[in-house]
Amino acid sequence: MIPLDEYGNVIEDVVEARELEFGHEGNDVSELQQRLTDLHYYTGNISGRFREGTRAAIREFQEDFGLEVTGKADMQTQALLFSTLYRPLQYGSSGEDVKRLQTRLTELGYYTGKISGNFLEGTRAAIEAFQSKIGEVPTGIADVDVQALLYSGDAISKHAKVEVTPTPAPDLDNESFLVVDDESLVTPTPAPVVEFKKSLARGSTGKSVTQVQERLTELGYYDGPVSGNFMVHTFRAVKAFQQQNGLKVDGIIGEDTWNILFNTTDIIMPDDTPRPTATPTPVPFAITVDVNNQVTTVYGRDENGDYTVIIRQMLCSTGTKSAPSDVGDWVLSGRTARWCEFPKWGFSKAQYWTKINGSIAFHSVIYNSNDTMDLSVKSYKNLGKRASHGCIRLTVADARWIYENCGKGTVVTITEDLPKDPELVASLKLPPLNYSNMLPQETPEPTAEPNYISGSLPPLPLEKMKVNDSSEAVYWLQKKLTELGYYTGKCSGTYLDGTKAAVKAFQEANGLDANGVATVKTLEKLYEQELATPTPAPTEMPIPTPQP
Repeated sequence: MIPLDEYGNVIEDVVEARELEFGHEGNDVSELQQRLTDLHYYTGNISGRFREGTRAAIREFQEDFGLEVTGKADMQTQALLFSTLYRPLQYGSSGEDVKRLQTRLTELGYYTGKISGNFLEGTRAAIEAFQSKIGEVPTGIADVDVQALLYSGDAISKHAKVEVTPTPAPDLDNESFLVVDDESLVTPTPAPVVEFKKSLARGSTGKSVTQVQERLTELGYYDGPVSGNFMVHTFRAVKAFQQQNGLKVDGIIGEDTWNILFNTTDIIMPDDTPRPTATPTPVPFAITVDVNNQVTTVYGRDENGDYTVIIRQMLCSTGTKSAPSDVGDWVLSGRTARWCEFPKWGFSKAQYWTKINGSIAFHSVIYNSNDTMDLSVKSYKNLGKRASHGCIRLTVADARWIYENCGKGTVVTITEDLPKDPELVASLKLPPLNYSNMLPQETPEPTAEPNYISGSLPPLPLEKMKVNDSSEAVYWLQKKLTELGYYTGKCSGTYLDGTKAAVKAFQEANGLDANGVATVKTLEKLYEQELATPTPAPTEMPIPTPQP
């Protein structure tokens, strides 16, 4: 598996590091060739032998990404190769990725030509129109950033209205508008805010990296070359800056680090006393992976700080019995990846990878390529069954939720010891796939849970209930059996095997026919106390005596 972190960079501690060049052979050469093939630079066999075709593909990649064109896959080239999701496309490009680009531009209304796979004048004009719509300089080049935005859910269609609030003209007749010649009386205009655009980490390149290097040099934290390449010297300088300024020390330029670096004057210099690190916020969630039921549950903190409040429950696929998931308690390290790849299992892909330990992670169901329409339907239909090689597979939405909300320090418990809970599994049943977008079909909002009041009369009249019945009365039955300690499953309002077993246990304990069917006789015994206590009539309020 070659995971990429949340900024699209290769996670280096799981990638064998060696520079590759003409004449080299091995699995890492095969992975290099496969990645070049995925990005449409290489069309030869995945042979594991670095020959002229591989060298030519590397040269073309280096030229496209502004690297020194050597034909050698040095570490900088490999980091960028495995981190980028797309190759830059421009006039003269051709291939399946151009077809996909044209298809997306057609969907958004910018392109009306033939889906030919050839990037010609019509495609360039469509890209220019898209760039203008989003407020960028229209170059007509679909670079990596343009494509990432184009394929995202935030892409703006041609016909969408983009509201721009005009700057109001000054009211010269208003006394509050004052022209002052004396500069000493004028309040200085604040320095312009340097806008944060995206996070930067090791392997990032471009103008934003150059800005960071220049600023860190100016502040005395960095003495390396201002190259626009975020490598080890920049990484160390960023960590030193964060340490001095009381920020999270991770070497990543996130929004907080960016704003302290560029948009504040309150900066702690290298030789000053460091700013105290902020008190850490308690980890908000804990996660339990229930292998027996194939359910992942996220718990939040209660008023005592314990993780008892169910926040989200999700069907999952854990490892098969021959390749089981790692049972035990694990602590998330914060390593994530927008997409990940599994070379060992045929170079399949997945979205929203969140590392659990050195061998397994949470991630979405499987894709055959980095195309959200290229979903493995079998992988989706296997949710709720043991089906993975150890990782915890989830729907895209559920994997994304963990990716976005469960960070470093979150405890993950993987267990095979929880009892079977058929009611819980049934309540999480997956909807069918919508094949137009390869996502689950939208379902109506679930009916709100009935209002169960302990000690109150149940729904009347009492009627027999059995397996597969669903009603408010079943919900009350489950809640009452839970209070009495006979039922430990989900109170879903659907009578399945878990409820049947609880009813049977109650019947055995009370000398009734133990068949697991909630007969009227069983219910009368169950609600004996409630039925014996009549509901008090409302007390009449006295009519106040009028004042004399």
